[in-house]
Amino acid sequence: MTIHMVSPLFVGRAGELAALGDALSRVRAGASSTVLVGGEAGVGKTRLVEEFTGRAGDALVLVGGCLELGTEGLPFAPFSAVLRGLVRERGRDGVAALVPGGTTRGLARLLPEFGEPDRDGAEARARLFEQVLGLLERLAEEQPVVLVIEDAHWADRSTRDLLSFLVRYQRSDAGLLIVVTYRTDELRRTHPLRPLLAELGRVGWVSRMELRRLTRREVVEQAASILEREPNATDIEMIYARSEGNPLFVEALLSEAGGGVALPESLRDLLLAGVERLPEETQELLRVASAGGQRIEHALLTAVSGLDDAELSSALRPAVAGNVLVVDGEGYSFRHALIREALHDDLLPGEHTRLHTRFAQALERDPSILPAPRGAIELAHHWHSAHDATWALVSAWAAADAARKSAAYGEQLRMLSRVLELWDKVPDAAERIGCDHVDVLYRTVTVAHVAGEYERGIALAGAAMKELDPDADPIRAARLLRKRGIIRYDLGRSGHIDDLRQAAALVADGPIRLRAQVMENLARMLHATDLWPERIATAQQAIDLARQGGDPTVEARALIALTWARCRDYTEVDAHLGGFAEARRLALGADAYNALLACAISESDTLEGAGRHERAAQVAREGVAEAERYGVARTSGAFLSINLVEPLVSLGRWDEALDVIEHALDLVPPPPYQASLQGMGMDIALARGELDRAEELLDRVRAVVSRGVFRDQTMLPQAEREISLLLARGRADEAREAAVRALRDDVPGAGPRYVWPLLVTVARLGEPLPPELAAAAGSTKVQGAVQRAHHLTFTALTGLGPGSSRGAALEGVVHPAGGDVSADGAEAGGGAGRRLQAWDEAVAAWTALRQPYSEALTLADAARAALACGERQEAAARVARARELAEPLKAAPLLAELDALVGRAQVASGRSRGAAGPDGAPVGSPLGLTARELEVLRLVTAGRSNREIAGELVIAVKTVSVHVSNILAKLGVASRGEAAATAHRLRLFAGPQ
Repeated sequence: MTIHMVSPLFVGRAGELAALGDALSRVRAGASSTVLVGGEAGVGKTRLVEEFTGRAGDALVLVGGCLELGTEGLPFAPFSAVLRGLVRERGRDGVAALVPGGTTRGLARLLPEFGEPDRDGAEARARLFEQVLGLLERLAEEQPVVLVIEDAHWADRSTRDLLSFLVRYQRSDAGLLIVVTYRTDELRRTHPLRPLLAELGRVGWVSRMELRRLTRREVVEQAASILEREPNATDIEMIYARSEGNPLFVEALLSEAGGGVALPESLRDLLLAGVERLPEETQELLRVASAGGQRIEHALLTAVSGLDDAELSSALRPAVAGNVLVVDGEGYSFRHALIREALHDDLLPGEHTRLHTRFAQALERDPSILPAPRGAIELAHHWHSAHDATWALVSAWAAADAARKSAAYGEQLRMLSRVLELWDKVPDAAERIGCDHVDVLYRTVTVAHVAGEYERGIALAGAAMKELDPDADPIRAARLLRKRGIIRYDLGRSGHIDDLRQAAALVADGPIRLRAQVMENLARMLHATDLWPERIATAQQAIDLARQGGDPTVEARALIALTWARCRDYTEVDAHLGGFAEARRLALGADAYNALLACAISESDTLEGAGRHERAAQVAREGVAEAERYGVARTSGAFLSINLVEPLVSLGRWDEALDVIEHALDLVPPPPYQASLQGMGMDIALARGELDRAEELLDRVRAVVSRGVFRDQTMLPQAEREISLLLARGRADEAREAAVRALRDDVPGAGPRYVWPLLVTVARLGEPLPPELAAAAGSTKVQGAVQRAHHLTFTALTGLGPGSSRGAALEGVVHPAGGDVSADGAEAGGGAGRRLQAWDEAVAAWTALRQPYSEALTLADAARAALACGERQEAAARVARARELAEPLKAAPLLAELDALVGRAQVASGRSRGAAGPDGAPVGSPLGLTARELEVLRLVTAGRSNREIAGELVIAVKTVSVHVSNILAKLGVASRGEAAATAHRLRLFAGPQ
């Protein structure tokens, strides 16, 4: 009888194999494709991929596996493996010729063969990501490329980030198929791969498949292929019952039992049974190898075992023949990770410590055994696993530096955190690493910031400041304060300006370049209107210092801050925009992508504030593309997406704006950026009448805003949204309370750009208008065309124009609930004519700005003013134009309001009197309500109960209840309060109730 160790026949995966083949066909046809292949351990993921790649024809197959190392994988391990394989096949120069830009200094972070890496920082990581993607795309120009990343459940954070970048940002016609395998049974609820899989699952060209266990029939086929005979029914029942259809367990059971003898009781025993049949010296060597991970180099195993090449090969040969180990390049891999895990778990505590110590000592003796940075990181792992605090600390410090050179900031942060954890256990820690505790804290703060761990960075900076005396050590204190100030600013926390001002004072006589950096940071964060003179002076000082110190990057950023401040009044933007162009030139010359993106952020923001919506969108869109190219789509790219959404909303391109929001949120940007994007999504939801969606988004934004201190560009739009949603829900009193809070707490000191939209929102609440409204309007400047349009709208709503007093102004204001329109639509006096003229001026301002929604809103108000003047044809023309603008926006509440205006115009003209539709509603009656339903709604809006309405209309309470139910159904609302709010918003009834 013959027993194969692995089934020669590939069983039960025809559908999955076909799906992978279809994905490759799509790639050949010029589409992007990624397949995520999940399944429990032993279910056959690797076998499926091997079968598929074996049939991939002329495609170039690149395979890299994530390597387990403690609780995290090795940084970029699969990509280093892929690159190493390419170098073996094509040579270093051959690979270098394919790298975009001709420089391989980014790839040097993965393989030392490419020389010295370029400079550190976020720019390095961006360049590395871009070069890996560019290399793959260049390869795919020659032939289709299949990139296989195996065992992604072991991927470290840097590997996950690069994988996400490759999937998302490859060209749609790149000719690249990415296949990712992972263990589903490893993905506990907090596993870091879970959010990545969810994120990638929303990408259009990504598909997921999960390998099921084999059926009983398929197990029979697999067993027959292994045994070279049909198994008998008794054997197959036992095999199927014990394996539950897992192919690896079927193989192990058949191998151990030979088809009929007693089987091991546990899975662990089953996996170890194949090992225990091997010679004792082979078993011992396998136990040694298990401490080295899933894959181990021949040279390292030789060094750890103490055997020479011949002895090692002789001892390992039975393991290879028994299919426990497989030869893998210059080393060996366990045929399945479960076998290694079973061996390693079987080690006694003393054996565990001794083996990891032997690995660490071997790597100490000859660091060249493993390539950098893998050697340094594995050394740290082994000393840590050996529970040697001193050498665990020393090796973690070295591993952090190695991770930095690889731009693996997550791993670097983990190693530095380990140093801090072990510090008190090593009395001479500072002497061992040549760095005191404060310096370790500072370095960890810096890495936490780059890695996006803002909260941790702030906490660590605070801990470091407690250990310092600023008077005795001003320079280090200033560096820490500067770093904490930047992180606080990025997170939206208070105290950032105080930190930077204190840092500036500490370095007044310090190094020029540090002074320039601190002054530039401070200038960038001085946003309040009353601080603009300080911002301009501070930015100019930073420019001068940067020029003295020869730092073009800081000079560019300071010039951006200066230009932004000079453009804040939006009246002479063209005279200052050249500052952005000069900053861009400096940033490009210094290869400073951060400054380049900062320039795009400030320029697009300035253009939008000035009403140059198309140009603002163009600059922001180009910035988003640049951020994606540099690999910072999640941070700078998300911020630029905010700056792109804002002009798109202004231009009425709402569906496009929602697409941008969705794409940016899929990247899981920092919480403040998420809040801004979701807030803009809420603006659209409110305008479209999607109140539940708006409330959901508002709750998400609140959760972020409540945890920090934010600038007026966040807080004032948030206040607008709160007020508008409360009013839409029929909670007018609460809306007024929210308005008073905003005018009292948020408006003082805020810039005019965000104050005027809030004032307009508050003015639309109607009487009683809060006294703070007049004070805010009187103290807020008007700067630029957009603010002028808001001011004209505000003046038309309230009459609170220049030189007006609140009492006089409000005395003749059209009440926002609809104005006092008589039966024939006429209104006495010239006040109505003046109001119509004011509204027409506001309409003209919004028309010039090409903001269709704002134009449509003011047209509706102008139509009401025209009705008040008895100008029914003029009102109809304005309503028709407003409809043209509102319909493409799907602005349902505004469209309903326009319908109501049409009905009022018809009632006022007398055309609908006596005419009734099939349901008894007068022709042209608002929202299809009958005359009696309108009467009931008027009284509901006035706050009457059903019994009070019945008494006033001399009808039964039950009849009132029926009318109210009909009204709610026709208005599409759920409560009397919402019905009243709708009537209020649509101005269905004249005058105060």
